[in-house]
Amino acid sequence: MHSEACKALKKQGYQFITPTSSAAVKPCMWNKRALKGGEMCYKAQFYGIESHRCVQMTPTLKCNQQCLFCWRSFEHEVVEEEECPPDVIVANLRRVQKKALSGYKVSPYVAPERFAEALDPTMVAISLSGEPTCYSRLPELVDALNADGYTTFLVSNGTRPDVLARCRPYQTYVSLDAPDRETYLALCRPREDYWEQIHESLAGLRERRSAIRTTVVRGYNDFSPERYAAIYQDSGARFVEVKGYMYLGYSRNRLQRTQMPEHREVRAFSELIAKHCDYSIRDESPVSRVVCLERDV
Repeated sequence: MHSEACKALKKQGYQFITPTSSAAVKPCMWNKRALKGGEMCYKAQFYGIESHRCVQMTPTLKCNQQCLFCWRSFEHEVVEEEECPPDVIVANLRRVQKKALSGYKVSPYVAPERFAEALDPTMVAISLSGEPTCYSRLPELVDALNADGYTTFLVSNGTRPDVLARCRPYQTYVSLDAPDRETYLALCRPREDYWEQIHESLAGLRERRSAIRTTVVRGYNDFSPERYAAIYQDSGARFVEVKGYMYLGYSRNRLQRTQMPEHREVRAFSELIAKHCDYSIRDESPVSRVVCLERDV
């Protein structure tokens, strides 16, 4: 991997599994907050995940889209990389997570028992950066993590339905960030037009525990609630997360702060969507500007 990109990402807290691959781990803000005894992330509230025992990782930094709202840097784009084998990733996860959290061991705000729990993670979120389905051995990696006792969450942009169909995580997330093809092409800026493939991925969610995530960017994709509703309805996903865009990271080079909706707007948009489909609002987290809808049984 390009050394400048590697240096910049290390400064941001990325811990690479091996020096030559782009498989990486980075504890999220909620992991650190929960470690200090603070709030857990909305996944704890919605799905019972313990944030301080969750590893946020990716097997690749490659991505086939350049979404305007993405907080990662396109300047550190990885074009060619050496893939890290699944067994190497699984064998090193705890070590790398421990290294990433080492500074917290001596913190007066972190209870020793809590720190010990954090070093024995129970959950892996394959969602850090890049698009996981661009990693050729993703199904194998998910199987290996499951076999090692982790609860696995896989977050994908849905552009490679054939790969997703072979993956068996505990919960599959697929992004749907536009109500129509034109908005998708303008907002997500894919390398090719994957609109049909995304619909194929969404259709595949019927058979598994799954969630659709829609990131709402004010002025870009916050319209046509009935179209979103129709796509959700066709998908068969159990959960839908409607989440406000957050003005963070490198997205600040591409979007304005004014394009970050307030939680009340996200809630109002979710209510409009719910009127047009068999999903009801189940929960919400104002601090994360996210509303969780669940399919009515």
